Amino acid sequence: MIVRKTLFTKEIISSDERGQPCAPITRVAALAVVQNPFADTDQDDLSELFEIAVNLGPVLSAELVSMLSGPAVSYGKAALVGMAGAMEHGAAVLHPKLGAPVRAAIGGGAALMPSNHKVGTMGDRIDLPLGHKDDPWSFNFIDTMTLSVADAPRADELVLCIALSDGTRAHPRVGARPQGK
Repeated sequence: MIVRKTLFTKEIISSDERGQPCAPITRVAALAVVQNPFADTDQDDLSELFEIAVNLGPVLSAELVSMLSGPAVSYGKAALVGMAGAMEHGAAVLHPKLGAPVRAAIGGGAALMPSNHKVGTMGDRIDLPLGHKDDPWSFNFIDTMTLSVADAPRADELVLCIALSDGTRAHPRVGARPQGK
């Protein structure tokens, strides 16, 4: 596994889009730019990509936990695959092995980790979905972080993204679990 670079971002939200103050919400994200070993190849066995999550997941997650102001209550993951790769390469990095190290770092998480993956070019943005770590029906915690790396992914790279938050959206008004769910 060749990691070209890692980036960390921290947002502290103290008001909504209209300027109404709210209790501070911290959202943090880690992005790792990694060489895609299957760029320009047609490969059925993608298990080598699982190891990216096994190796980077614990390290990135631990750093993110240290950046939060409070305990993590929501999480999400995303992958942006360079043009010589396939969308399935992003899925292979995210799905089979990334959830466990993130859950271990935050002390649990019963809900499926929301995710997104796509093929793109350098500087493209990816919308990383966030959801409550224990209750997928907690609508107030459904959110998005839009992330990008100016010089990645190159055609033969992928960008692995993990995000955590210690709060809801600013002034959520949608509610929690709908009746009957």
